[in-house]
Amino acid sequence: SVDFRLGQTFMVFEHSRFSYIDPRHPQSIGDAMRTIVVNEDDPFIMQPGDFALASTMESLELPDDLLGRLEGRSSIARLGITVHSTAAVFEPGWVGTATMELSNLGRMAVALYPGMRICAFSFETLSSPVTTPYRLKKNNKYAGQTNPQASQLSEENALEEA
Repeated sequence: SVDFRLGQTFMVFEHSRFSYIDPRHPQSIGDAMRTIVVNEDDPFIMQPGDFALASTMESLELPDDLLGRLEGRSSIARLGITVHSTAAVFEPGWVGTATMELSNLGRMAVALYPGMRICAFSFETLSSPVTTPYRLKKNNKYAGQTNPQASQLSEENALEEA
């Protein structure tokens, strides 16, 4: 596996402004989130129960016959921090930074610093290249990202209705 480092950009939900998120209304998702850029030497503090999107410093470019898996690091997990909720697989043809869904499951606040090793990628070689790599798919909502992005679930709904 290959370790990746935590980037400087985070996205957090602004609970005080919105009582809920409606995935059918894209403005609901984007408006409910605030972007925070942390200086290199400053911590991003995750309180117990906090959730934040963050990206890796490193960018990933997968060939059409290689699948990537993002996994948390044990040393980070032992602090109560998870680095992904469900989005661990990066399809062949992926290009961009990895967005992580950070959560603090512990009972104490945890300081996370840009540049710290936060996750690890493992890779699986496929028996043949995929027919349509992620970067060429019609619904490649997150291809080429350089910072964390809010959920694009509303785009899926629009595609399903079309």
